[in-house]
Amino acid sequence: MHNQIYIIGSGFSALSASCYLSKAGYKVTVLEKNDTLGGRARQFKKDGFTFDLGPSWYWMPDVFERFFSDFGKKPSDYYTLDKLSPGYEVYFGKNDSIKISDKLNEIYQIFETEEKGSSKHLKSFLASAKANYDTAIKDLVYKPGISPLELVTTTTVARVTQFFSTIRKQVRKNIKSEKLIQILEFPVLFLGAKPSNTPAFYNFMNYADFGLGTWHPRGGMHKVIEAMVTLAKSLGVEFEVNANVEKIIVDTNKNVKGLLVNGQEIKTNLVLSGADYHHTETLLDKSLRQYSESYWSKKTFAPSSLLFYVGFDKKIKNASHHNLFFDSDFDAHAKEIYDTPKWPTEPLFYANFTSMTDKTSAPEGKEAGFFLIPLAPGIKDTPELREKYFHKIIDRFEALTNQKIKENVLFKRSFCVKDFEEEYNSYKGNAYGMANTLLQTAFLRPKIKSSKVNNLYFTGQLTVPGPGVPPALISGKIATELIIKKQH
Repeated sequence: MHNQIYIIGSGFSALSASCYLSKAGYKVTVLEKNDTLGGRARQFKKDGFTFDLGPSWYWMPDVFERFFSDFGKKPSDYYTLDKLSPGYEVYFGKNDSIKISDKLNEIYQIFETEEKGSSKHLKSFLASAKANYDTAIKDLVYKPGISPLELVTTTTVARVTQFFSTIRKQVRKNIKSEKLIQILEFPVLFLGAKPSNTPAFYNFMNYADFGLGTWHPRGGMHKVIEAMVTLAKSLGVEFEVNANVEKIIVDTNKNVKGLLVNGQEIKTNLVLSGADYHHTETLLDKSLRQYSESYWSKKTFAPSSLLFYVGFDKKIKNASHHNLFFDSDFDAHAKEIYDTPKWPTEPLFYANFTSMTDKTSAPEGKEAGFFLIPLAPGIKDTPELREKYFHKIIDRFEALTNQKIKENVLFKRSFCVKDFEEEYNSYKGNAYGMANTLLQTAFLRPKIKSSKVNNLYFTGQLTVPGPGVPPALISGKIATELIIKKQH
């Protein structure tokens, strides 16, 4: 039983860990509470339409390549990637949008057209962003978050001031156009925090955006899940769906002894949880939990989301694959997420239409629409509020893109705070985990190894390195390396 391990959950981090652990010689079983694999990256299909329920942006392709190469594979062995052109479009008002090209020289020209002299500053900003990307992605994010000394390298010491400045200060130092500022501040939203609370070092997200581009796996983000499951099975990993873990059983010496799954006890002395960290600790007796309810309540969590998956009976005009609607006050919406949590007065929102570039997403002549409004976690969630906000953003979409689409809705499905809580056991219904603020970075995040229960480990967006799909892949590898180190 020594080389047997059970993994709770089947999201990106859990699947990543399952592959690495199996390759290392462990007998791996993945337990998924829902009826399909993928965690938040499941799919919804209806009447010939296909929607990714969760992640929809494919950034940092090098991280995916690094993952598959660890097993002698490459992404193209499993799915086809298309580079999007434009990468995305940002709307600031009616007939007022900027398309972000997939070519750097064209992005420089876009900036220069909007604000004379800004391309020079953008080149300098991106040079810093690329250097930080190389430091972060090739080194720092693969650290286990055990000690502050992990952050101390000759490179980071030279950039230490960037950990104490913010993205907002760095961006606004030389750029004056509010439109360009919003474009540069947008990528850190993937880290789950406001630009004013995110260390300047994280400008590497801008290099991920402009330097590496935005991609789309043909068939949707779930194709990556399918690829990882195929790889895992080829390595010997076993999967069980509809397997709800109800308790982590611990002996008197504080060693993992087993799991209670659907009322049945499974014996195991090694567990890795890719489920929500807070939820996983509620599966333990209170005395065995590392973090109190007070600890969690004081942390800055990434937003929740109100999501709509909509089938349209016609093609959508005047929009791109990915679309950001920044026609409302960015700071006011951020305040209503982080500072004074409530339903936003005039929300920013995001829409994607994968069927514009991927014919598998919708029947011919129709469009698959995915709409997202960032929300404060833990707020009231009712069908009436969901409906109110659907009409609010669709009315704005119609006005901004100069077309009528409401009467062309064939069906819609919503997903919000309650669903994140019920389907993913997500703390306060957050969508992306714990934000990467200065005091929630690296060794300051919840630990991968339990300090109170022997042979219990964690992976995913609440531990290192943080929110997002590429970090989840990395988290699975980090957790595996720590397990192997501690077990041998």
